[in-house]
Amino acid sequence: MRESGEVAGGKVDVVVVGAGPAGAVAAKRFAEEGFSVVCLEQGAWPDYGTSHVTDEYLELSAGKQWSPSPEVRQSPADYTIDTTDSDVEPLIWNGVGGSAVMYAGIWMRLMPSDFRVRTLDGVAEDWPLSYEDLSPFYDRIERDFGVSGFPGDPAFPDITGYPMRPAPLGRAGRMIAKAHNRLGWHWWPGSNAIATEKYGNQGACVQRGACMWGCVNKAKGSPDVTHWPDAIRLGARLILGATVREIEVNSAGIATGVVFRDKNGMDRRQEADLVVIAANGIGTPRLLQMSESRKFQNGLANSSGLVGKRLMMHPFAAVVGVFDEDLEAWKSVWGQPAYSLQFYETDPSRGFLRGAKWNVTPTGGPQAMTAAFPWGGKPIWGENFHKTVASRLGHSVAWGIVAEDLPEEHNEVLLDRASIDHRGMPGAKLIYKTSQNTKDLLAFNVDRAIESLTEAGAKETIVAPMIRETGWHILGTATMGTDPAQSVVDQWGRAHDVPNLIIVDGSTWPTSSGMNPTPTIAAFSLRATEHAIASRRQQVTA
Repeated sequence: MRESGEVAGGKVDVVVVGAGPAGAVAAKRFAEEGFSVVCLEQGAWPDYGTSHVTDEYLELSAGKQWSPSPEVRQSPADYTIDTTDSDVEPLIWNGVGGSAVMYAGIWMRLMPSDFRVRTLDGVAEDWPLSYEDLSPFYDRIERDFGVSGFPGDPAFPDITGYPMRPAPLGRAGRMIAKAHNRLGWHWWPGSNAIATEKYGNQGACVQRGACMWGCVNKAKGSPDVTHWPDAIRLGARLILGATVREIEVNSAGIATGVVFRDKNGMDRRQEADLVVIAANGIGTPRLLQMSESRKFQNGLANSSGLVGKRLMMHPFAAVVGVFDEDLEAWKSVWGQPAYSLQFYETDPSRGFLRGAKWNVTPTGGPQAMTAAFPWGGKPIWGENFHKTVASRLGHSVAWGIVAEDLPEEHNEVLLDRASIDHRGMPGAKLIYKTSQNTKDLLAFNVDRAIESLTEAGAKETIVAPMIRETGWHILGTATMGTDPAQSVVDQWGRAHDVPNLIIVDGSTWPTSSGMNPTPTIAAFSLRATEHAIASRRQQVTA
């Protein structure tokens, strides 16, 4: 499937910037209600024909064209990001489906406590909405993304069912589950946006364990599969190779549309009554900062001065267990066969605030057994090379640890005017330092993960080295709140300063939680879109 047509040039009801999960959800829902919709996407459709998940070149392609790092991939759709002052490298994919094309499909709702961090722990800010406000939208999104899982987790008592049964726990998952039962620690079968049977546009998972490098049978719920074919059928127009460089406003401060550079390098204008931004936690503040004008000299929607600030990136840790038993660890979903929330909430006795989510993670194929991550960075070449690979391959499993990252204003996304990309637009610069709270949180959870794997019978545990390439979750750079002096958008994603500008991506998050963010990004986008549809008669337009 390719782009659905050229820009007609006429004014539309809604222009959406970005075709990832947030943009896809908004575009499809507006189209269902009969709105005229144009979505501008700087990338292209994912080319699953280049995926090697079914052949022996998988691990080679995973390190280049299917790398989640724009620095490695060097795609024409990517823009310059200076990370010299960041502890973490961003991992994003620009194209139809967004970074969900390369995510593992792990599907976790936020906990109710995640919306009340200020109230419960006295730090950061509460969200201007609650878990209960978002819960019905989670239900709908889980149907749309084809989520498989097992209901009944006491951590989420309102989840009464998933569209499909969960992926098998596998030998590794069962072994860890038994260990946690003995320890009295929480675990639950994993929930994933991975179809375990034929479901809508999705095929059934065959458990290649290669979800992040091109799911050729379309089992993984990414929006290029789950949303865009239906949105286009409903009339939404998707324009590819279109990089938006400015949101235009009139003298009254009302958005009139966007200016974008097309794939031929020509500047074009798309007028719209409503502008919806879904460009991720880096692209959204970059676009707002590029949209400065005489009226908005500090960047658009930035009267609070918070556009680009409070960047959160979920520092990540992993602990590997090596076992004598053959775990068939190569045969699984890469998502999460099981997860644990045992250490998710704040316990003051630990000396830090908030917590982390753990997910069981496969360790990969033969080449992955030789990599620095997660194997501690020690060289393995020499006379014991084959013996070491054989001891790890199929005999190892890891706990992946996602740490809650609290917002700090000195962590930010800036416009980098010194670095101009191939389209003639300034790049982005990240300033991000991992806090001491996060370091302490990770150290505690790493020690507990060693206990878990040891209890499961591991003959060896290896703590993965902290690496920079873990920035999957980019959050918090256009934060939502009730006070326009302390936030950029309200609980509906509507910019305080521009009444017909809505931001629906993860940049709106006041706090990061310790969960994989795609479900909440998608549910928030659906809630914001439903509100815009319901209030269409009161909508201020140019």
